[in-house]
Amino acid sequence: KESGLTQADMACTVATGYGRQTYDGADYQVSELTCHALGVHYVCPGARTVIDIGGQDAKVLSLNEEGRMINFVMANILKLDISQLETEAAKAVKPASISSTCTVFAESEVISQLASGTDIPDLVAGICQSVATRVASLAKRVGIREEVCMSGGVAQNGGVRNAMAKELGVEIYYDKRAQELGALGAALYAYGKSSQS
Repeated sequence: KESGLTQADMACTVATGYGRQTYDGADYQVSELTCHALGVHYVCPGARTVIDIGGQDAKVLSLNEEGRMINFVMANILKLDISQLETEAAKAVKPASISSTCTVFAESEVISQLASGTDIPDLVAGICQSVATRVASLAKRVGIREEVCMSGGVAQNGGVRNAMAKELGVEIYYDKRAQELGALGAALYAYGKSSQS
């Protein structure tokens, strides 16, 4: 609406993400896995491993040289607000240990640590480390091949990126458009389909 474009102005449309099945106006419905692979390959052609962490789940994709997904693993492990985590984690002196893998138990653990006087920066650093440890374990199941690139909203959190790089022992590439790489991949898919016509 804001751009002034209408459906007639678009050669092809793609719906992606969890709601793609519920949108009837798209020419194609493409999984977010495929879209993230396309988007990451566009901004980082050398990427062979993609770690996508959003608010609902984490996915690790293995890509071939053409940017096509050849393997993936996925886990429903995250429900965090990441808005201030990086800043707080950087202040940590002694990161707290968050051992629970269940979100509900992890939340109870965080509340308990706050009640016992754990400093907020240490608690936030512990949360970043916990996320990195869990996702690194997932990533090791698919196999890490360099270059490694993060996508999704959590990729904007330097605390998680740094902890993940340490866990995996590799440099992690990050693009400031990380949260939009799935949408970029959907647009690239649409462009490819409309170019074939």
